[in-house]
Amino acid sequence: MTTASFKPVAEQLAYLKKGSAEIIREAELQSKLEKSAKTGKPLRVKLGVDPTAPDIHLGHTVVIRKLKHFQDLGHTAVFLIGDFTAMVGDPTGQSETRPPLSREQVAANAKTYLEQVFKILDRDKTEVRYNSEWLDKLTSYDIVRLCAKYRVARMLEREDFHKRLTEQQPISMHELLYPLIVAYDSVVLEADVELGATEQKFNLLMGREIQREYGQESQVCMTMPILVGLDGQRKMSKSLGNYVGITETPNEIFGKMMSIPDDLMWSYYELVTDRTPGEIASIKREVADGTLHPMDVKMRLAQEVIAGFHGENAARKAADNFQRIFRDRQAPEEAPVKKASLDGTKKLTALLVELQLVASKSEAIRLIEQGGVEIDGVRVDDARRDIDLSKPGEFLLRAGKKKFLRLVVE
Repeated sequence: MTTASFKPVAEQLAYLKKGSAEIIREAELQSKLEKSAKTGKPLRVKLGVDPTAPDIHLGHTVVIRKLKHFQDLGHTAVFLIGDFTAMVGDPTGQSETRPPLSREQVAANAKTYLEQVFKILDRDKTEVRYNSEWLDKLTSYDIVRLCAKYRVARMLEREDFHKRLTEQQPISMHELLYPLIVAYDSVVLEADVELGATEQKFNLLMGREIQREYGQESQVCMTMPILVGLDGQRKMSKSLGNYVGITETPNEIFGKMMSIPDDLMWSYYELVTDRTPGEIASIKREVADGTLHPMDVKMRLAQEVIAGFHGENAARKAADNFQRIFRDRQAPEEAPVKKASLDGTKKLTALLVELQLVASKSEAIRLIEQGGVEIDGVRVDDARRDIDLSKPGEFLLRAGKKKFLRLVVE
């Protein structure tokens, strides 16, 4: 077996600490990195994910990107698909018992999930495992033996369980088993490090304890912060609508990224790019002294995020498109085209509704009065304006900041 060579431990540690919320314990991580450097043996770094939904957004990528950082440094990235545990259901943050998923649902979600994950991780260097490999084979004796290694009282100290008990909400027995089962995953995989979001801290710490119970050296736990969504206030979530889906089009991602508050972009640089702390600090200084404009820095951030999922070319096109629409107030190159038959004159307000550029005539009137409607780049000031559709021709319509349409009359 060939041994690997690694960067100096101090350099590795600085890169790995970037953006992390907590390392339990940092001295242990340093010791593991030193041992790895001496022996040439990579650390085994585990990230377990229950594929409860098929798609992932930028918030999910924060911890996946940290796994990539370990992979970049030459360590073994172990991406664990919790196909068994997804059918049990993670009780973390749950106020009630949630229905388990079927094996078929989990398998379908896992396939889609992996396709997206490999936009970040190196497919050829990632060890992908499914915990059904070993959990399906546990005997009743094995499960009882595992349960004997942890006390119920300590399990019920967990915040979400304690809250549900206090509020007299039911807790099912399988939910108490969940943290033990994911901890057992660390035993089987002989994890040196386990990654997770801050809300997963209890499960990660459980892994440390159960490894010791099975005679292994405890894993280091590294938690990553929750990414704040586009609204700048709440965690990124599909249900809150403040998310960036990594399978969205480059133009959609670019527009969403440009909507985040200026002060939030620094945590995005830290959590969803590979920039080093030194590089981020340098950009921050240039913004502070006026050398760089915050809009340009945010555009750079949007391009870097898109390049990671869709490639450099797509990122550059999305930036050019944004420049045309929002800075130069031109139509996007791919503005949709609609055809209209020759038909005398028509009220502009009625036409905007007919073309679905606005929801109602009252909205059209309000938009025109606010200066938000243009025809061929010229602002319309009169809400009573008629449009001549009696001759063949073409109009470029803009309604609001983002809606463009080429109307071809023939």
